[in-house]
Amino acid sequence: MDKFFCFLMLSVLLLAGISCKQEKSIDSPQNLTSFVDPFIGTGGHGHTFPGATAPFGMVQPSPDNGTGGWDWCSGYHITDSIISGFSQLHLSGTGIGDLADILLMPTTQIMNQTLFGKPKDSLPYTSRFSHVNEVASPGYYGVDLDDSNIKVELTANSYVAYHKYSYPAEGSPSFILDLGYAVNWDRPLESAINLENETTLTGYRFSTGWAKNQKVFFAISSSEPIKKSILSSDNEVVENVQEVAGIKTGGQFFFEESPSKIVELKIAVSSVSVDNAKENLKLQGDSNSFNQTKETTGKQWENLLSKIKVETPVDSLKTIFYTALYHTQIAPVLFSDVEGEFRLQNDSIAKADGWQAYSTLSLWDTFRAENPLLNILQRDRVSGIINSMLTYYEEQGRLPVWTLYANETNTMTGNHGVSMIAEAFLKGIRDYDVDKAYEAVRNTMMGDIRGLKPYKEYGFIPYTEQDESVTISLEFAYNDWCVAQMAKALGKEDDYAYFLNRSKAFKHIFDSETGFMRGRSADKKSWNEPFDPKHSNHREHTDYTEGNAWQHSWFVLHDIPEFIALHGGEEPFTKKLEELFTETSEISGDNISADISGLVGQYAHGNEPSHHIAYLFNKAGKPWKTQYWVREILNSQYSAQPDGLSGNEDCGQMSAWYVFSSLGFYPMNPASGQYELGSPLFEKATIKISEANDFIISAKNTSSINKYVQSVKLNGKSLQRTYITHDEIMAGGLLEFEMGSDPNKNWGI
Repeated sequence: MDKFFCFLMLSVLLLAGISCKQEKSIDSPQNLTSFVDPFIGTGGHGHTFPGATAPFGMVQPSPDNGTGGWDWCSGYHITDSIISGFSQLHLSGTGIGDLADILLMPTTQIMNQTLFGKPKDSLPYTSRFSHVNEVASPGYYGVDLDDSNIKVELTANSYVAYHKYSYPAEGSPSFILDLGYAVNWDRPLESAINLENETTLTGYRFSTGWAKNQKVFFAISSSEPIKKSILSSDNEVVENVQEVAGIKTGGQFFFEESPSKIVELKIAVSSVSVDNAKENLKLQGDSNSFNQTKETTGKQWENLLSKIKVETPVDSLKTIFYTALYHTQIAPVLFSDVEGEFRLQNDSIAKADGWQAYSTLSLWDTFRAENPLLNILQRDRVSGIINSMLTYYEEQGRLPVWTLYANETNTMTGNHGVSMIAEAFLKGIRDYDVDKAYEAVRNTMMGDIRGLKPYKEYGFIPYTEQDESVTISLEFAYNDWCVAQMAKALGKEDDYAYFLNRSKAFKHIFDSETGFMRGRSADKKSWNEPFDPKHSNHREHTDYTEGNAWQHSWFVLHDIPEFIALHGGEEPFTKKLEELFTETSEISGDNISADISGLVGQYAHGNEPSHHIAYLFNKAGKPWKTQYWVREILNSQYSAQPDGLSGNEDCGQMSAWYVFSSLGFYPMNPASGQYELGSPLFEKATIKISEANDFIISAKNTSSINKYVQSVKLNGKSLQRTYITHDEIMAGGLLEFEMGSDPNKNWGI
């Protein structure tokens, strides 16, 4: 009886303890970084990397599979089971592979350096790994290498990459440095390694690829002395030297053998010089350990993610949201050194004075939602981005199109550096030379390259003059409208009238008989035939960029009333728009663009030209259709799985669409200062505008069923329009949605 009583009391105490632990877990606030999964986007066509980076950091240490091909543009894909090494520079979600510079790989075996710089299957230092033994969080990545039994951990601050290698007791603890390693478009031109002393390695790697003139200088510091080194140049071992140079150089560096050896490496880079890389390392890396940096960078991410707090009982929605927010704060990347210097593509050295320079400007993608999000959350940083763009403008005589490592890649269509600067200016961000900024947007659009010459001559681009004529004409028209708005704000009335008139180019290429934007002849008497609105031909011999007529006939952001009128009014316009989403999804052609993904009918959410389209219903008197289709896209095109992005992340744009749309509004025309209302996912979301000011969005009764807006209030007053303004958001306040299961066809029309 006594034994039973004791057992009973012990059981009660154990259950109470478990209950207390559970209650504590429920009540304890959870770090927002815990909801971020960097593996989202590493599957499918997302092209993200899982490695470590600080917000907008200069370095992004991450694993590389060594596999070539489109789905390995970031260096890594979740379907792979091999790691070739860990390089320091990566692109987040782009469609063209470059970077993956300064590859390191720990090992316990002496490696055959005659095979360095070879394709993956010939590399001697690769290792198998399991995703079970792989972990990632904001600012941290870890993996166990199966073949060598080495644990690799990565972290980073804004300037320095940190590697931590935990070696097994057996073997020779060492690491390799392979500057000949390259994948996809990248090709080394010249490199060098110098073992300056037993804890310091320096050198450089010059390469060509997407960035034609990329120069990366580096400095590596080791926590343990290097006791032995073997260096090679162009696949030949060079005996008894501490320094090598060549096209492809490499080396293996050995530490003293001891049980359970742990080594930390710090790697800093610079576009300018070895001395600058050493200075970056000294000022940003010398005093901090791996664990200190991991903790500090984790706090940076926590503070950044805390700028938007969402409330929902569904943890998977928090995972999708905060991973999306994380992905929007990776690029553009810091490019100027600690003293402000950075290299331009003509090899001149510029200096950021009182601001920081940035590169990785994927403007064709990011002008749509990523840059608008930064204009809310990162206003000070936006000025640095614009100052960088103006420096690139001074060097090349026009604003950047797609800048990688300060190289103009000329990738994609339009001139959206124009749109990005005009939007920031119109939203009150002006910590730069405004006169120079206007000169830059005006001169860029008055040039003759990239289709501007025929565009100015004919008022649109005839299909006989240039491929992708429809897409380019539509994008130039929007760029012109943006210049016009900036000119008007600056009191330049002649320029305003001139560019506003040019912004009507979309009218010349609209075919009222088919309802599509089409390639047109210079004399406007004929259309490009034969015509199939579902036909796609990737980038060549086509009127459309990475898409077809269905997807590219809706890019009129700036004059939607006239656009609707071209269709014959709101009813035929919305009927055609509805057909986009309900058409069958087959794409015709022999060279279909791989970028056409995430299909809902012919709507292709996996590529940016579709991103604004669902919000057009608002402007045609049917906002409940915007609410319906936005919810369909939110639910079908994003998930918490590795393939949870339906297309290329593209430096934050795919995720920025989710961030905005899940909150309940979207910058359909970014430079207008208006955000179209959609269908909010979260019961409550709080955007921290400043330390003293919040903008709160509440959505009463929102659920998977209650996706339709019944009514809206702004600061307690009924709101009957389908948009809010940038000024209203930045002033702080309360936006209240009442949600229901059936459309309210009287609201917002």
